Amino acid sequence: MKAYYSDHFVLPLPEGHRFPMEKYSRVRDTVSSLANLQLVEAPPASDTQILYAHDPSYLQRVAAGKLTEHEQKEIGFPWSEKMVERSRRSAGATIAACKTAMTDGISGNLAGGTHHAYRNLGSGFCVFNDAAIAARALQKEIHPNLKVAIIDLDVHQGNGTASILQDDPSIFTLSIHGENNFPFKKEVSDLDCGLFDGCDDQTYLIKLHQCLDELDARFQPEFVIYLAGADPHEEDRLGRLKISTEGMRQRDEAVFQYALNKQIPLAFAMAGGYGKTIESTVQIHCQTIATALHYQQQY
Repeated sequence: MKAYYSDHFVLPLPEGHRFPMEKYSRVRDTVSSLANLQLVEAPPASDTQILYAHDPSYLQRVAAGKLTEHEQKEIGFPWSEKMVERSRRSAGATIAACKTAMTDGISGNLAGGTHHAYRNLGSGFCVFNDAAIAARALQKEIHPNLKVAIIDLDVHQGNGTASILQDDPSIFTLSIHGENNFPFKKEVSDLDCGLFDGCDDQTYLIKLHQCLDELDARFQPEFVIYLAGADPHEEDRLGRLKISTEGMRQRDEAVFQYALNKQIPLAFAMAGGYGKTIESTVQIHCQTIATALHYQQQY
C-alpha cells in the first residue's frame, strides 16, 4: 500500500503553539517498518488543482503572503513560505492517494483532512481543503462522472467541505462530529450526525453504521475519501468524546469494510488529533494505517 507524506515541510511555529506538528514525522517513523507499506513523498497540488475548490483571489493571497492578520489568526498559523509549500503538499498527497487508490484499492495521506478551509478563507489550522480538491481532481482528471463520498470522522464538523460542495450532487458529504464542539456555527453537510459530549463506543458505532447505511441508500458512492481523525479518542484534549482505542479500531474497520464490500476504492487522510500525550495521537493514527494495510491486501 502506498502512503504519501509531507512531514519534512515543517511550519516554523512559535514556542508553545498548540498544533502538534511533531505528530506527522512520528507517525511516519512508526509505520516505516510495516511490511508492504511504501512511503512516498507527496507531490505539491498545482494552482489548477487548488482552484477546483478555492477562489482565485484566496489562492493568490496565500501564495503571495498577502493574508491579513485576521485571516492568519483564523487559520491559526503565521504566514510563511513553508506554510504555503506544506499546504500544497498536504493537498497533493490526498490527490495522489486518490489516484493510487483507483488502481490499488486503498491508499493514504499521512497528513491532510484539512476540512475547515472554505472556498475563500482558511480556518482551524486548514489552508486548502484537500478532500474537496482531491474529489474534484478525480472527476476532472480521471473519471468525469465519478460519484465520490467524503466520510469525515474527525471530531469537528467538516464545515469548509460542506460549504464548498453544498451545491454539488456528485460529491456526498458525511460528517459525524461532536455537536457542541468547534466549529460552533455548523454548515449543512449532505448527512450530519452530531454526537453528545461523552459519547461512548457503543453509541458511536451504532450511529456510524446507521450513517453508512443511509449513505448507501441515498447515494451509492463509487469512491470514498475517509477523514480518519484521531480526535474522537478518549485521550484527546479537544475531542470531548469517550471512544476507546479499540472503539477507534472498530470505527476504521467499519469504513474500510464498507468500501471493501462494495469493491470501491478508498483514500484516507489523518485529519485531527490533539492527545493529552502526543504518543496517544500517534498510536491512533498508526492503528488506522495498519488497519488500512490489512484491508488493502484484500482488494
